[in-house]
Amino acid sequence: MITTAIRVARVGSAAELAAAALMMLGFPALMLAALVPSVPAFAAAAAVTYLADHYLHRKGSYLVNRLSKVRAGLSIRFLIRELLLILLLARLSLSNDLVFYGAVACFIAFYGLQAPHGALVTLIRNRRRMPVATRNVDLASRIRIPDAPPRPLLDRSAEKMLHLDLAAVVGILVSAELDSAVAGFVGIGITLGLGCVYVLALAPYVRGRKIPPRAEVVLAAMDDWLGAYRPETVLYFSGSKDSAYQLNMWLETMEQLDSRPLIILRERAILDRMAPTTVPVVCVPGGVHLMNMDLSTVRVALYAANVGKNIHLLRVPTMKHVFIGHGDSDKLASVNPFSKVYDEVWTAGRAGRDRYAIADVGVRDDDIVEVGRPQLAPIRPWQEVPASALGAAAEGHCPTVLYAPTWEGWDDNPGNTSLLLAGENVVRTLVTADPPVRVLYKPHPFTGTRSAAAKAAHQRITALVEKSAVARAADPRFTVDAGAQSAAGADLARIEARLAELGGAAAEKRDEAEATRDGVVDVTGFQEIARLRGEWNDAYWQAFPAWEHRVIEGAEPRLYDCFNVSDAMVSDISSVVSDFIASGKPYAVTDSADLGEEEFKRQNTAVRAAVILSNSAAELGVLLAAVREPVADPLADERRELKRYLLGPDEPTSIDQFNTAVKNLASKADTRNRGQEPRAATSELAG
Repeated sequence: MITTAIRVARVGSAAELAAAALMMLGFPALMLAALVPSVPAFAAAAAVTYLADHYLHRKGSYLVNRLSKVRAGLSIRFLIRELLLILLLARLSLSNDLVFYGAVACFIAFYGLQAPHGALVTLIRNRRRMPVATRNVDLASRIRIPDAPPRPLLDRSAEKMLHLDLAAVVGILVSAELDSAVAGFVGIGITLGLGCVYVLALAPYVRGRKIPPRAEVVLAAMDDWLGAYRPETVLYFSGSKDSAYQLNMWLETMEQLDSRPLIILRERAILDRMAPTTVPVVCVPGGVHLMNMDLSTVRVALYAANVGKNIHLLRVPTMKHVFIGHGDSDKLASVNPFSKVYDEVWTAGRAGRDRYAIADVGVRDDDIVEVGRPQLAPIRPWQEVPASALGAAAEGHCPTVLYAPTWEGWDDNPGNTSLLLAGENVVRTLVTADPPVRVLYKPHPFTGTRSAAAKAAHQRITALVEKSAVARAADPRFTVDAGAQSAAGADLARIEARLAELGGAAAEKRDEAEATRDGVVDVTGFQEIARLRGEWNDAYWQAFPAWEHRVIEGAEPRLYDCFNVSDAMVSDISSVVSDFIASGKPYAVTDSADLGEEEFKRQNTAVRAAVILSNSAAELGVLLAAVREPVADPLADERRELKRYLLGPDEPTSIDQFNTAVKNLASKADTRNRGQEPRAATSELAG
């Protein structure tokens, strides 16, 4: 019941639900205490509403944010509490006392201060919002960008300003209880005094040298930087805040380009959620600003998503435009008819080319280029997995099988996930296998967020894995190298401490103008973080026995790291399967919708070289046999062929293919531009 209430109220926890309930009940209690009248009861109810309101705001609760939509926003709640205090004074027969008139005058004046306070906060934020926001771009040497006001002045400013009424409310309640006006007027003085100080503290930041330059000055500085940097290849991205992963997957590829890269974003929310990178980034929300920006040196523009704002760059004829997408799959989005507006469409392998031919959406075969998937470079083929990463598994004693199901999705289609119908059977079969195997269970991060049944299945599987791990630890056949594990644990602690130290400064909250001014990545620190993450991953796997079953949740270790220490995988239809194919290792996919093997393979290209599992998981023996005796693996040749079909050849490497494609297309752009020069010259003469 509590879980249902949490989901309906859209709060994050039982504590948030309790705080919301207390706040909602607190206001009727305030009215009742005012009508009785009872000062202690009123004070208690007021304290509950203050504390609950503050807690919900600190948690960023969805529910409290929605209250403003039903005319019960923050200001209204404070005003109601103050009006009920006036009612309490009247019911206490204090309406002719000075404290009553003082309270009325105080709250009127206090709300009079809200207007200049709100105006100043809005003005400061608007004036500090520049027409472009950047990372790794040196604007600081070209224009002066002043420091932002101290964070306490602007962070949750409306809530802080309104809470200044607390002194007046407490003082007036004390006066009502003691029948003395002194405490009330002291509280009133404190509230109004602090309110005036807050407003005056904000005033200097709306003019003079406290605000960034005008838009035209910032844009001129941006063009000056572009002229000096001379970008050649642009990654252009626009989308909702939830689509930032589509951009992040291309950052490492952009860092490895042979040409000078630049990333252009259109939404500030994407910039805030973008992963760290050494590539220069320019966020240009305004279409006119983008169209007036000097991008004359750019020869290739890459697009990771088909969105309407692409037109603002597609209109530039001096560069060639390429759709690179955000992952190949059999979904309809991979053959969007919009793709024919680009000069070329780049796919991972032959499968992408065939997909467009079958869909017949107007993309010519000559305009498709196969470049592989550079993002899959961290996935190591089976024979390249180092023995240190596998421990006993490298000696053939205890192979590792990764179970990585996807989440339940937005509907109850049984084909969405194997968790509900097959998950427990899969894990039970693996943990009881003889000869034994190690199980790594890595669920999708959204697992259980929509379906209570999926959440319960996940919990049962987790319990099964953990119980099996305890039983195995007590089995004398499995030994532990305590010294090695202790050393690895010490390494983990050291690395995590250093990562926290390096990440502390980067995580410091800054406003947009300051982030633009100071947002030049420390390359040395960036490289150290990358190195430490690699060391952390090695230490993590060495910190426990290579035969130990584990449940792996959270961002680390990453999915690809789990691929690299596994000998096989069981999963569902998702991008996880397509990515795992790059390893060349045996894999199984669950046919949870019970389509049958032939139809299942017909509908899903990525499972054509997989062991197809029914919900009973009875077919897992085929997968385990392939792991234990690779030379007898009946699907090995099919996996190699499917990998080449989906992802292209191993040589040259995908990043080399990608760089070659960029170079070839840039050459075409130069040829086109040179061909237009005589026509441009003729037009000038005619003019």
